[in-house]
Amino acid sequence: MADPGRLRVAMVGVGFMGRAHSHAWRTAPRFFDLPLDPELTLLVGRDATRTEAAAATLGWDQTSVDWRDAVTRDDIDLVDICTPGDTHAEIAIAALDAGKHVLCEKPLANSVAEAERMSEAAARAAERGVVAMCGFSYRRTPALVLARRFVADGRLGAIRHVRAQYLQDWLTDSRAPLTWRMDKSKAGSGTLGDIGAHSIDTAQWLSGQRIERVSAVLRTFVTERPRLTEQVGLGGVAGEDAELGPVTVDDAAAFTASFSGGALGVFEATRMAAGRRNANRIEINGETGSVAFDFERLNELEYFDGRGEDPAAEGFRRIQVTDPPHPYVAHWWPTGHGIGYEHLFTHQVVDLVTAIASGQTPEPDFAEALDVQRVLAAVEASAADQSRTTAVSREQA
Repeated sequence: MADPGRLRVAMVGVGFMGRAHSHAWRTAPRFFDLPLDPELTLLVGRDATRTEAAAATLGWDQTSVDWRDAVTRDDIDLVDICTPGDTHAEIAIAALDAGKHVLCEKPLANSVAEAERMSEAAARAAERGVVAMCGFSYRRTPALVLARRFVADGRLGAIRHVRAQYLQDWLTDSRAPLTWRMDKSKAGSGTLGDIGAHSIDTAQWLSGQRIERVSAVLRTFVTERPRLTEQVGLGGVAGEDAELGPVTVDDAAAFTASFSGGALGVFEATRMAAGRRNANRIEINGETGSVAFDFERLNELEYFDGRGEDPAAEGFRRIQVTDPPHPYVAHWWPTGHGIGYEHLFTHQVVDLVTAIASGQTPEPDFAEALDVQRVLAAVEASAADQSRTTAVSREQA
């Protein structure tokens, strides 16, 4: 029987996201007064030696190489899924049906059909008080939460434009190794699902509108890359004689979008923007104001208020989002000291644990994540037939 004061967590996946989530689970109760105390009970990976080493480093009590242990054990309350997209549906549905809360990394799945089944499982589980949340962590950036407040309060007036870019450069070198993120069977899509999904979610969440139509193009610039070997690791590059494998996903995506409230959207996502490390940007223009954000300056929000300012002093002003009145900030450092990427995952844990304890639905839930999946599918369909725009289908697949 579960201890009402504890939340016993199992995490599946020991890679990059697993490290970020582990840090968050450990850190959240040390800086925030949580209604439940998270316990890092079980870490699940594919390789026993690697998983045991990760557990020792990251603070997990026990390990397994079978994700089913996380679902069937009575001493697990929540399953955190940090695996490639092709495994999300099977793990999440099994966990929810077993009465476990679920946190699943984005994008929710590799297809709309899978995401629909996950959303249906989450709806069934909700009737029993079990919650599911998708890990769109950028929603927990204080500057973006402040921007959303400005939009919701009407400071921008009617929204007219949404511009979103997500620019990275880690694949500019054609000798960078072939990872699972470049395999459509595992990742579902490339840049579009990996980072473009963040832009889609942020744009819909900030604007309060849904994307209804898209016109898109996808591009793969490097069609073959060196296969991963002991000599060619994740952080290295291969020599001229390395064995090559096919890249089956997109390197870049660009599309225009029509929003439900009449706004026009322009989106760009690429892992080929030389010099751009993690430039996750969004700007929203309304009839009376604008907000603009760039994650490479994550503690800042640009804001323009066009309602009666002195014409001689009009223009964007920078808000340094580091003061106690700003979202989440009061729990961290003295004014002006700022936060980093890892804090977003801590905020995600805080919001999820709070929702579980209060019986509320966490955001974004699987239904919202399913909607992002439908937009991704519409972008792919439009890119496949560039002679037409593509409506976002919200019918059952």
